[in-house]
Amino acid sequence: MTRILAYRFSAFGDVAMTVPVFREFLEQNPNVEIVMVSRNNFESLFADIPNVIFHGIDLDEYKGFLGIRRLGKELLKKYNPDYVADLHDVIRSKILDKIYVRKGLKVFKINKGKEEKENLTNVWNLEKFQLKKTVERYADVFRDMGFKVDLSHQLRPQVIQKSGIGFAPFAQHKGKMLPLEKSYELVKILAQKNTIYFFGGGKKETETLESWEQQIPNTKSLAGKLNLSEELNRIAQLEVMISMDSANMHLASVVGTRCVSVWGATHPYAGFLGFGQSEDDVVQIKDLTCRPCSVFGDKECYRGDWACLEEINVQQIIDKI
Repeated sequence: MTRILAYRFSAFGDVAMTVPVFREFLEQNPNVEIVMVSRNNFESLFADIPNVIFHGIDLDEYKGFLGIRRLGKELLKKYNPDYVADLHDVIRSKILDKIYVRKGLKVFKINKGKEEKENLTNVWNLEKFQLKKTVERYADVFRDMGFKVDLSHQLRPQVIQKSGIGFAPFAQHKGKMLPLEKSYELVKILAQKNTIYFFGGGKKETETLESWEQQIPNTKSLAGKLNLSEELNRIAQLEVMISMDSANMHLASVVGTRCVSVWGATHPYAGFLGFGQSEDDVVQIKDLTCRPCSVFGDKECYRGDWACLEEINVQQIIDKI
């Protein structure tokens, strides 16, 4: 059995994107096992994949160079891997890479395509095109090791009887989020014929969604009520999920649920569309030449009017459903 030590510490959506890649890679290479090192609370993502050993850590326990060095030694002693896969390529993981190279291990790291992404998000660049999908970038790490990996890019529904619509109106950055008044309007229309389940986290989001639940019949807020395992189970039962370009889109992919995704400052061209999700289910303003202005949606609006989100009509989303 060949053992690969892999690490990706954050962000939630990016870690979730490794799941379908691991699943298909390990099915095609049954004599391999992956030790996945990530944050403790991400464990449920990998629960149903045979040949994945999840090693959860609290990053606060491994602060600074000395902390990362200690983590590197602990992992090496416990797992004695044949290969190392750096799926993150940030300062923390680069320190680990150096430790393992010195120990004589073969380290393979993700190529994030930084220059291509900088060019894509240059508002003066009018020649924009689809970059390599992030899931293929993950698969390339294993291909570089010499393994064969063919990704299907197909959803695998975990549940046959599906009902209800999920809605996750929040995202980490303003540039990714439909204005809340539009989201509220959308829910009011959809809830006339469907049960809508709200997903979110954190105190402020939970309060907002609970107040929507009280104001709009046929809605139910699940924000703050489920652990990750329960949330995945619930998303698996939905007919469709509506999400921003955020983690909930990737959770839908993990459990094989179709997702209608809303994109503002970001763009599927950067490679972050959920695994198996259809480009036909993407809602965006196509004729804005300044899009995408950001890979992560964390920049202020270059024009100042957030046209990429303000110009989206909720009917565009309803039409997809």
